[in-house]
Amino acid sequence: MMLRKFGTLIFVLSFTFLVSGKEVSIKATSESLSTKKEKCTYFVTIETTCTKGAETSNHVSLRFGDENSNDILVHHLNSKHVRRVDPLEPQVLDDIPRKPFQACMMDQFQVTGQCVKSPICYLYLKLAGNDDWRPGFAQVQVLEGPHFSSNAFYFRRYLPRRVWHGSDLCDTQVTPFGLKRKRNLFGRKAP
Repeated sequence: MMLRKFGTLIFVLSFTFLVSGKEVSIKATSESLSTKKEKCTYFVTIETTCTKGAETSNHVSLRFGDENSNDILVHHLNSKHVRRVDPLEPQVLDDIPRKPFQACMMDQFQVTGQCVKSPICYLYLKLAGNDDWRPGFAQVQVLEGPHFSSNAFYFRRYLPRRVWHGSDLCDTQVTPFGLKRKRNLFGRKAP
């Protein structure tokens, strides 16, 4: 009698373990599929001005996103260099890997990251190193949703070193006291 109850108990526990194990694996599979769908490809175009000493060989970092705080961060943009493009026409000059951020040149970079849900409205650049760099403008094109692509973000000045520098055009309102902007918190996770 005792042996029969013990056998039934083991059967019930093993069945419960198997069922709960399948539920967990199904959830894990559906979560991994949803995260795979959330990756988008971006083409970032950056112009370096023609001013003497405008080029840099230092590492440049990039941060951009939308008004919903979908933040895409690229630590070493130099390693994502795809091609050099003609500043006057959207035409590829060469596909040969060359050193990016040279004076009077426009470079294009391919970046993969989480997808934005609204148009890109902020962009920041950060220069790490000892030489100066003077970008003209930067623009982000979203391949999966062209209507989310950004306008041009203009710099046209030497970037300060080791700090984020750029523009935030998200959620601005005109008030009698000037422009009112919603504060953008980086690194905050959406609920």
